[in-house]
Amino acid sequence: MREFKNAKELLALCSEKDLPISEIMRQREIIIGEMQEQEVNARMTHVLEIMKEAAFSPIKHPVKSMGGLIGGESKKLFLHQASGKGICGELLEKAITYAMATLETNASMRVIVASPTAGSAGIVPGLLLALQETYDLSDEQIKQGLYNASAIGYLAMRNATVAGAVGGCQAEVGIASAMAASATVELMGGSPEQSLAAASTVLMNMLGLVCDPVGGLVEYPCQNRNAAGVANATIAAEIALSGVRQLIPFDEMLEAVYTVGKRLPAELRETALGGCATTPSACAACHMCD
Repeated sequence: MREFKNAKELLALCSEKDLPISEIMRQREIIIGEMQEQEVNARMTHVLEIMKEAAFSPIKHPVKSMGGLIGGESKKLFLHQASGKGICGELLEKAITYAMATLETNASMRVIVASPTAGSAGIVPGLLLALQETYDLSDEQIKQGLYNASAIGYLAMRNATVAGAVGGCQAEVGIASAMAASATVELMGGSPEQSLAAASTVLMNMLGLVCDPVGGLVEYPCQNRNAAGVANATIAAEIALSGVRQLIPFDEMLEAVYTVGKRLPAELRETALGGCATTPSACAACHMCD
């Protein structure tokens, strides 16, 4: 199977081979990585195991982050949902909880899967694990979703950036949300074209989002933005699955993200010199502005 360098070529392969994005990406891993099918599958199984531990552990055993800015939020969300007082519905309530829990795991120096980065690591597992519980999906189906998400992440890393220091939070949370949206569409029976439309919608909705971590730590507002990311991904997937078409294709939207990111001032690209990071309350909490 030939390599694909952009979404247009990916869609052509899906059409030519009559395969979903997930299977095109899985076969790519086998060929490009020069690995046996069993090894590739075993690696993805391990990825899913880590994602589950990172998303579930803080709910049972809350831990304060290294910087002291977050810790215990996911348990509060879990208890709020369990009380029946949640307002977002089962899927989104679970996704928000698992996304924020994963950021707690990361901020307490425990193992996560960068998907595509540590600062955005809660979005893909948050939404996919919530889908699994809400729709009774198997681990094999969730791994299918992870291969789909990997294809979107690969295209972003090849043709743009996933680094907040280069492109702002739109390149981290934005790309992670695009990955989650695309995977969700496939898992819910959508076409490759709909998956990429959802990914494009996400990037459009998060275009220009700055990276402004308080104290330079991957804690706040990162955790909250992961929650926003799963919501954005869910909305984009719903729009795509309904048959709404997007004017701007994924390749062009990705280029727009990269262009906008390069134009962001340094103060808004992970330096903690602007945005949320320099508000009086943030400075008081982290003592970085003293």
